[in-house]
Amino acid sequence: MIPPDAAPEFLAAHGWEGAQILPLAGDASFRRYFRVVRGGESAVLMDAPPEYEDIGPFLAVAGHLIDRGFSPPRPLAVDREKGLLLLEDFGDDRVGPLLEREPQRERPIYEAAVDILSRLAAQPAPEDLPPYDASVMEREVLLFPEWYAPALALEVDEAAYLPAWREAWEDVLRVVRTNPVLVLRDYHADNLMALADRADLGLLDFQDALVGHAAYDLVSLLQDARRDVSPALEEEMLERYCEAANVADCALFRAHYEILGAQRNTKILGIFTRLWKRDGKAHYLPLQPRVWGYLQRNLAHPALAVVRDWFEANVPMEKRAAAWTESAAA
Repeated sequence: MIPPDAAPEFLAAHGWEGAQILPLAGDASFRRYFRVVRGGESAVLMDAPPEYEDIGPFLAVAGHLIDRGFSPPRPLAVDREKGLLLLEDFGDDRVGPLLEREPQRERPIYEAAVDILSRLAAQPAPEDLPPYDASVMEREVLLFPEWYAPALALEVDEAAYLPAWREAWEDVLRVVRTNPVLVLRDYHADNLMALADRADLGLLDFQDALVGHAAYDLVSLLQDARRDVSPALEEEMLERYCEAANVADCALFRAHYEILGAQRNTKILGIFTRLWKRDGKAHYLPLQPRVWGYLQRNLAHPALAVVRDWFEANVPMEKRAAAWTESAAA
């Protein structure tokens, strides 16, 4: 977490000369974050190496959200050529760690997070973002046979894999075509901030946003790979969303929710395995049993019968959550 060489000059050019640059965080991408401190002021510096990352999508989605009354961090300065972006500092109250310290705040925070999604669903989808369509969904679920299966020495029926998914999500894609909403894609506790100066939650990590189905971000929130969300709270928040967003057919929405949950959780199992095998990031492996728990709940829904049949035929129980028990206990 050494600041980029260009950071001091960039900061000086935008009124932050001589500021301290302190390590803040990294993530699963090439982006790194630093806190910039000068006197009583602070900001966040994003370092997104341009050979790997493009900060343009972040800026575009942030602008869309700000214009509609949501709370992403406001950009303060940008150098796209060097991949540097100075942002409003939201402080340290990320919802995930905050709820570990103050679990009594879980319900009101999740209510606020669900209400943000209902407000997003009421807004027209941005016209300049690509769709979360079949090609994206297929690419993501293919991470499972490409990375998960070989890592656990599984021989799976790849020829039957995508046809099963295509049958399951056909009606989900109809909604994506006819009634799309902005999908932030990583909408979960570690990407939400409790803010001291406003009731709204701060939004992070939305640069990969697409336009897709309203249930996707709800799945991200309520089937969180990084923290347990009880089935009871999940049910209550689903009901809250359906009421707040005026969902006409809650049973159909729930079916789509489970389909997208299965798609997302299957993708995550593949991503976490890839991060381990390709990038040496084994610290994601203890999360696999939780993700499997969500996926198995998804697969129990009748709308996923054909996908459930594929998993039952190709992935024995000892190659599911049980395969990662030692990692989770470490």
